[in-house]
Amino acid sequence: MDHDQYKDPIAQRYASDVMQTLFSPGRRALTWRDIWIALAKVERDAGLPVTDAQVKSLEQARDQIDLDRVAEIESETRHDVMAHIHHYGEVAPDAAAIIHLGATSCFVTDNGDLVILKEALGIVRDRMLRTIHALSTFCRQYASVPTLGLTHLQPAQLTTIGKRSSLWLQDLVECYDQIEDLIEKLQLRGLKGTTGTQATFLQLCEGDGDRVDQLEQQLAKQLGFSRVFPLCGQTYPRLWDHRIVCRLTDIAVAIHKAATDIRLLQSWGEVEEPFASTQVGSSAMPYKRNPMRCERMCGLARHVMTIAPGLAQMAANQWMERTLDDSAQRRVALPGAFLAIDAILITARNVFSGLVVHDRVRSRRIEEHLPFMAAEELLMEGVSRGGDRQQLHERIREHSWSAREALLEGKENPLRALIEADDVLGEVASSLPPWDADRFTGRAAVQTLRYLDEVVDTLPRPDEDHLTELLV
Repeated sequence: MDHDQYKDPIAQRYASDVMQTLFSPGRRALTWRDIWIALAKVERDAGLPVTDAQVKSLEQARDQIDLDRVAEIESETRHDVMAHIHHYGEVAPDAAAIIHLGATSCFVTDNGDLVILKEALGIVRDRMLRTIHALSTFCRQYASVPTLGLTHLQPAQLTTIGKRSSLWLQDLVECYDQIEDLIEKLQLRGLKGTTGTQATFLQLCEGDGDRVDQLEQQLAKQLGFSRVFPLCGQTYPRLWDHRIVCRLTDIAVAIHKAATDIRLLQSWGEVEEPFASTQVGSSAMPYKRNPMRCERMCGLARHVMTIAPGLAQMAANQWMERTLDDSAQRRVALPGAFLAIDAILITARNVFSGLVVHDRVRSRRIEEHLPFMAAEELLMEGVSRGGDRQQLHERIREHSWSAREALLEGKENPLRALIEADDVLGEVASSLPPWDADRFTGRAAVQTLRYLDEVVDTLPRPDEDHLTELLV
């Protein structure tokens, strides 16, 4: 490893080999060659001046890529696409004359990007499914286990651990649906020419527009797309770059929410992310067990959230049929967003698969605040017996404030005793069942299990061997 040059930390430390390879210079060059081969095939099949021997020559030389040689040619031509064309012609001399026939640079760069982006979205989709199913297992396991609900980060009605985590799950499922929809709707740039008019291909097809359309549809089929953009300038609409990263941003938002909740729960000792037996929490404080995986997810998620606004500016500033000021930004932003989301989802699956619930802490927190939770039931029962709601509310409020002061002084919650001693509330309280936490979670368990059964369990389960994961 060269330690004297900057390395992208997301690629180096967090993202998978699969995603890194997809956005590598080697894969980009190979994708361009696949597109040139596909172009030659459809042109041959359409009766254009491309022979079987030339197509075969391109196919045989497909993998003979010397990126150092490409760089050498580019230093002379100052044009990356032409450098690749010249090098391809060197290793496939019999086909050199027809490489890139009728095309402009964006034919190969934009179509190539769309091929890579579609595959990257497929990787994200599969990672999301694996993350979703890992979290759903946790949700089902704890669907009916009570926990202290919080609004404004203050104790509120009880919920269940499964219900709370199913809120994270629902966000992720909706993000998955959006990614699926994006994959379905993503189109190929196709054969559009230098300003999108298809003039060169119309000339090659002797003025026959139907032949141009057939040529384009066959190209799309060769490259795994069912549709092409009906209209383009020189490039495909850059609004799609923004749209794609916005969908990745949604994933980042959903994961950030879940990871933040886990970090808060871990600070109270109620729920904890996985912690390796040899893991060091702090160089100065050996006892610490920091939520470093969730902190990583939040940090990477915030990074992803910063990318889409820049791409919005880029898309908004495309002049006329195109301008080149998008090139450098896209080279950084698009791979960066996918690598970060890849890393986030790998980490999220690891965390969701290994969450630890500390039951004694959970129970202690419930017991401390359960009398407050029971107060609402007491109020409704009192009204049903003919009491005045506002008067009952005021009595409960006064006792609750006294109990809260006792808690702040480090004492046990005295609210139950105060209510039972009240000459009005005591009679109502004695008529109610015991203050058991399970009675105060409403339909939390039912809601959770219904969502898991009716929604999550209907989602596909990707092959475990399809993607490799590395967690650092």
